Amino acid sequence: MSDYQPETRSLEHTGASVVVQATVEDCFAVGVDIGRYPEWVENLRSADILTTDELARPRTVRFEAAGLGRMSSYVLEYDLSDAPHRLEWSLVAGDLTRAIEGRYLFHDMTEDPAIPLTEVDYELTIDLAVPLPGFVKRRAEDKIVKAALSRFKQRVEGKPATA
Repeated sequence: MSDYQPETRSLEHTGASVVVQATVEDCFAVGVDIGRYPEWVENLRSADILTTDELARPRTVRFEAAGLGRMSSYVLEYDLSDAPHRLEWSLVAGDLTRAIEGRYLFHDMTEDPAIPLTEVDYELTIDLAVPLPGFVKRRAEDKIVKAALSRFKQRVEGKPATA
């Protein structure tokens, strides 16, 4: 049985959810530790923090990632105003992308205080500068969302990432 709830798809975004055995705060801490993303996010080569907020959390970050058979770079701006329940980002600049918008939402599902549970919702929209057929774009978004949630869950729960 899969840990994932059914995907949602609209013109705005692709998304999915997973339940993680951790607190909302632990999930947010992993999500906001953006400088360490290359350790566990597939195809991400670097994450350089350009600016931080008043709490020294990443505000703008430059990424380099493998995509479409080449390296791509882009800068994301993060909205941390609803911490620790939401982590949101949007594209500032990119070489292969016209738009990237995404967010993690963290919902406390704990019934037994000894076993913290958090539902993690992940939503993503990517608009590439390179034209792709709709079904190819949706397949790529689905793959990115599923891999991101799987690796996020593994990272939060302290399990080794699998390919």
